[in-house]
Amino acid sequence: MALVVHKYGGTSVGDISKIKAVAEKIAEAKNAGDEVVVVVSAMAGETDRLIGLAHQICDIPRERELDLLLSSGERISCSLLTLALQALGYNAEAFTGRQVGIVTDSAHTKARIKRITADRVKTAIEKGKIAVVAGFQGIDEAEDVTTLGRGGSDTTAVALAAALNADLCIIYTDVDGVYTADPNIVADARRLDKISYEEMLELASLGAKVLQTRSVEFAKKYQVPLLVKSTFEKEGKGTMVVEEDRDMEKVLVAGVAHDKNQAKITISGVPDRPGIAGNIFSRIAEKEIVIDMIIQNVSDQGLADISFTLPRTESKKALELVKEVAKGIGAKEEVALDTDIAKVSIVGVGMRSHSGVAARMFSALAAENINILMISTSEIKISCVIEAKYTELAVRTLHKTFGLENPSLVTSSM
Repeated sequence: MALVVHKYGGTSVGDISKIKAVAEKIAEAKNAGDEVVVVVSAMAGETDRLIGLAHQICDIPRERELDLLLSSGERISCSLLTLALQALGYNAEAFTGRQVGIVTDSAHTKARIKRITADRVKTAIEKGKIAVVAGFQGIDEAEDVTTLGRGGSDTTAVALAAALNADLCIIYTDVDGVYTADPNIVADARRLDKISYEEMLELASLGAKVLQTRSVEFAKKYQVPLLVKSTFEKEGKGTMVVEEDRDMEKVLVAGVAHDKNQAKITISGVPDRPGIAGNIFSRIAEKEIVIDMIIQNVSDQGLADISFTLPRTESKKALELVKEVAKGIGAKEEVALDTDIAKVSIVGVGMRSHSGVAARMFSALAAENINILMISTSEIKISCVIEAKYTELAVRTLHKTFGLENPSLVTSSM
């Protein structure tokens, strides 16, 4: 008998008929002998609907109250799915994040899990019940409701699997695994049978929407076996996220990712003296705003320009803060915001030991007259910021350049 955590995304529970179908899938797993714990997202579109309601009230809703509002979406789908299981004759019980004992920090709308007790879920399992948990949410030390950010139900599921020492965590979604690129952009993108935690972590952080970044961090840290699979394809094999093995190093590039949720802020005429950059980015960090790439040009007459990228959804809040900081440090010119950018990236553990990958990437983009605005690298990834209008072309170009449509062409011997 295996203990398996199932997670179902918003499209999987998008309406009542889909919720009933998911209940039948869970029932099949239970009948096959598995102990099943289920984590569920809000119904498709519900979170956006709730955000829209909040913004009809005020331009920048207070995040504490926004978290309380947004957490209701998962509670609705959790309750409905539990009722559907009960209607099929199964002993199922619904739980909120609070009831499961998911304790987070106080960074509202993007909280991080600090610990999970899961005592009530363990008790439910011991009694033979199916525990259904509302994803995406927890409480902080003050017992205020918090949410874990977009895709946070993935993190709930993997963290819960770790806390329960589950045999497997299955992320059910609307695609049948992890692909070499977004199949909506690249027609011949391939499903990967397996991918390393490290590659998946990079792809997730770079814009691949299959898994939330923090869910992969949890899986890697606690060695949770992770399977990404389609809710709607019964025979689909999915993609296993596993420890890196030697075969993976033979593959130069595992996938291409893109992210249009990008913005760039530039502070011009910044006094070039020690402590200025620390001042700027410390103030930004205090507001829990995540910065990605940073570039500072060579000082000219004691002044420099600093540019950095961040999520577009954070750009308005960041812009007002940066304008205030720029004034305080004596920056000479206006602070500029550019939201017409995107990031394209290639990822692969094979990059560690092979040269020339960056040159091939830059040359391929140049051949399509795509200008590179910023560059960031790590051992296993290269990212370029480009104009947003070239995103799809860049993804298709890089997918073809590295032969990702054909498994026989992606090895490092090419």
